[in-house]
Amino acid sequence: MSIYTCTMNLAIDLFIETDTMNPFTVNRTKDDDIQANGKGVNVSLILKMLGVATTALGFRAGFTGNYIEDYLHEKAISTDFIEVPGMTRINVFTQVNQTQEEYKLVNQGPEIPMEKVQAFLEQIKGLQAGDHLCISGSLPRGVEPKILVEISRICHERDVHLIIDSSYQEVMDCLPYQPFLLKPNEEELESWFGQVIDTEEAYLFYGQQLLAAGAQNVLLSLGGEGAIFFTQNKIIRGNSPKGKVVNTACAGDTLLGTFLAGYLTDQPLEDTLRKSLAAGSSTAFRKGLTDFSDVDELSKEIEIKEERVKTWGIIN
Repeated sequence: MSIYTCTMNLAIDLFIETDTMNPFTVNRTKDDDIQANGKGVNVSLILKMLGVATTALGFRAGFTGNYIEDYLHEKAISTDFIEVPGMTRINVFTQVNQTQEEYKLVNQGPEIPMEKVQAFLEQIKGLQAGDHLCISGSLPRGVEPKILVEISRICHERDVHLIIDSSYQEVMDCLPYQPFLLKPNEEELESWFGQVIDTEEAYLFYGQQLLAAGAQNVLLSLGGEGAIFFTQNKIIRGNSPKGKVVNTACAGDTLLGTFLAGYLTDQPLEDTLRKSLAAGSSTAFRKGLTDFSDVDELSKEIEIKEERVKTWGIIN
């Protein structure tokens, strides 16, 4: 069994801390950090820290793409990126201390030629039965969201376990191909179903609707409210620990990567969800990915409870 992560729109993330942010003037920063990023890249980095080997897939462009590949190789993470013209994007995340605001500036990235898209699909067709593929994040220009459906079909035909962490409406069209795991947040759940979803009962109802439509498992991320994990036979819920949020950009990736590590190594579900929530919060409480140094302490604040599986009434 091999594990692959895929970030089609790789990124370098620049994190900035400043006391104030004023227009039409020079704003001096207090601190800055640059990191190889992209949601699938983050999942690979988290899995590596937890002793799980992966191969990172996606499209790489220019010297910024080379930086990401070199960084992953330094971390002993294998890559099989497809080189494309242009430049891998640089995103900027700014924390303003005076107002306690966070600004996220996310660029488009390079446009992917059609022949490179086809090369990527051929790459996916080469995966073996029992492999795991985690598709994460946004799509670059030149790649239509319907590619998620094609990837789902390929994985279903080849018995590859597909994990999807993406916000496109087309994710719903992937469900007939029974993806192994979906990881939506509450905003994505609302978008997919066209409903306001803001109560515990609604979370439980629509999470089970995803299962009924074909998803094998669902990990619903609720930010500061924790997360809910759904299977056909079990639903467990956990809260998030308290702390000062510094950067939310990679918290969901940390949650997913940590959960996959526990799930794939047959750890108890309750322990896996608890550690995942603690790790995701640890990332949110710092400028970059967690190093897991405070995860055990944060885990003590998390209570895992089991929800009763039932057929919920239709919620309007």
